[in-house]
Amino acid sequence: MTTFKKTAETLPKGAHTLDRDYYVNPEILKKEYENLFLNNWICAGRSLDLAKNGQYKVINVDTESVIVLRDKNGDLKAHFNVCRHRGTRICKNETGQFSKSIQCGYHGWTYDLKGKLTGAPHMDAVDGFKKDDYPLHAVALAEWEGFIFINLSDEPEDFYSIFSPIKDRFSPWNISELVVQETKEYHVKGNWKLVIQNYCECYHCPILHPELAAIHNYMGGQNDLHEGPFLGGYMDFYDDKDSITASGEMCCPPLDGVKNKNLNRVYYYAISPNMLLSLHPEYVMYHTVWPDGVDKCKVTCSWLFAKDVVDSGKFNTKDAIDFWDMTNKQDWYISELSQLGIQSKKYSPAPYSGQESLLAAFDKYYLSELNSEN
Repeated sequence: MTTFKKTAETLPKGAHTLDRDYYVNPEILKKEYENLFLNNWICAGRSLDLAKNGQYKVINVDTESVIVLRDKNGDLKAHFNVCRHRGTRICKNETGQFSKSIQCGYHGWTYDLKGKLTGAPHMDAVDGFKKDDYPLHAVALAEWEGFIFINLSDEPEDFYSIFSPIKDRFSPWNISELVVQETKEYHVKGNWKLVIQNYCECYHCPILHPELAAIHNYMGGQNDLHEGPFLGGYMDFYDDKDSITASGEMCCPPLDGVKNKNLNRVYYYAISPNMLLSLHPEYVMYHTVWPDGVDKCKVTCSWLFAKDVVDSGKFNTKDAIDFWDMTNKQDWYISELSQLGIQSKKYSPAPYSGQESLLAAFDKYYLSELNSEN
């Protein structure tokens, strides 16, 4: 049975904000890439982003680049974006369509979509050369709830063991069957952790988001996951509100599996290191967060609806999308001001409030991963 606790109940005694260095030091960012983003399962979008065989997208993480594609059998695969000959990056475009093969634009080394080297001009003359010895380096890939996750570690931990606490947690929303209605990309002039931390509390809602604070009680949060890589819980809507939209009403019928109390609340979950998942009665929203330097990050936000809602075109899904686009921009604005303030020599750590217990939990897990011996 799932147990929820009020947000303030799980605040550790003496919990305080992180030191300045964690937001401004390039050496710490380098360590974050190594220990968090290159050594954990990171969200790389939706499976339906690659609906056709041969379709691909490129995911860049620090100096690493990964090709995620759907092969000729319809299976998802991921390869390091590095030719095995001279190391040339093969794909420069963020998305595209392969025909039947992947070819390096330098010397024409060619691979099938599973990564096997099938063509290497004039290499037959090289003594002992075997094409089987030079496939593209594979990247571990897993699918969960219609999302793609990749892990760039040489020895990745088992995805399903790591995700066991939330494996079936969101089954009422049947997320794997939902489709993307719209995606927006934002460039934030702030450290990536500020975006995650902002998401994990609503202490700021009455000041920064009066429209959102009018829909649910910022003091009413209850969390079932309050330590480790998965953090979050729910907030109930006020009696005169039905969802998080500009109108406060559902913008389309509720999802088929969402019943009873779930019809009157929103769930917010942070999935370390780079995913934020928000579940509403009639739609799901998710963010991915990508560092782009110590003081910048890229954030993508997508809104998922039932396929029949998207196909019909008769529902005002913009009621939800525009509301959250406004709220996102309010969050990015304050995150940028936070970055500017933290850069000051006068910034020093201060205590977290009772409404910021998940930030303390995020910091604890973040520091454990940052300082882990991999």
